[in-house]
Amino acid sequence: MRVRLSVVAALAAVLVFAGAAAAQRRFFGRQVGRDVTVVNKEYDGRFTFARVKYATAPGGFWYMGLPSWAHGYPMSEDNLMRIMDEVSYLGARTDAYNVFALDDPEITKYPILYLTEAGWWTMTDREVQAFRAYLLKGGFIIFDDFKLPGEFGAGGGGWDTFEENMKRVFPSAKFVDLEPSHPIFHSFFEIKSLTDFPQAYNSGPPIFRGLYEDNDPKKRLLMVVNYNTDISQYWEWSGRGLRPFDETNEAYKLGVNYIVYGLTH
Repeated sequence: MRVRLSVVAALAAVLVFAGAAAAQRRFFGRQVGRDVTVVNKEYDGRFTFARVKYATAPGGFWYMGLPSWAHGYPMSEDNLMRIMDEVSYLGARTDAYNVFALDDPEITKYPILYLTEAGWWTMTDREVQAFRAYLLKGGFIIFDDFKLPGEFGAGGGGWDTFEENMKRVFPSAKFVDLEPSHPIFHSFFEIKSLTDFPQAYNSGPPIFRGLYEDNDPKKRLLMVVNYNTDISQYWEWSGRGLRPFDETNEAYKLGVNYIVYGLTH
């Protein structure tokens, strides 16, 4: 009996260790991520939320084995578009949440793009050229969910990876911190403070940055960058009690403002 119990205990320890090791491999992205099923619907003229997919850098499969571009898909955009339709006459689609690579010619039909987890974002040379053309033709993009360097996966997070990618698109790009007085925070709702969106897993205040065409603040804002915060997580988790209601409401206001600003500038 003692021998059998020892064997069972040893096997249990092995299984626990193996499970923990497997979980650690999944958590730190040391395995091939699982596929994400995407079914794009044909463009019909109505506003449709468009997310960017990209080849995920090593370490970016830490959340449920998903590629980093797919975090929150499609619940985040579904919740935001339903809010948009409640508070505005935009008439956004709530039956289609399309996903495109940056070099897909279809993206020119979508004036606003969304890209998450830019710490694991990679681009081919063809995607660089297509992205530059999209922005210069009038496109607007929302970058979201940056983590501090070294958090949640090897090699990801931080500002450097993102900035290196953007330097390939616009070699002279100079990002500026956006103040609460910027028009993007007043395009629909009046957002007077930018401190109401703390990151769920990192300390420090959120930072909102932008890039102007030709680095000229008098010209068009090409993008808004949410750093050290995850605005879409508030949308994704709303109604679950995982984030405070007040902060979630402010995050929805921010998302609505981004969409309205992008469409009107």
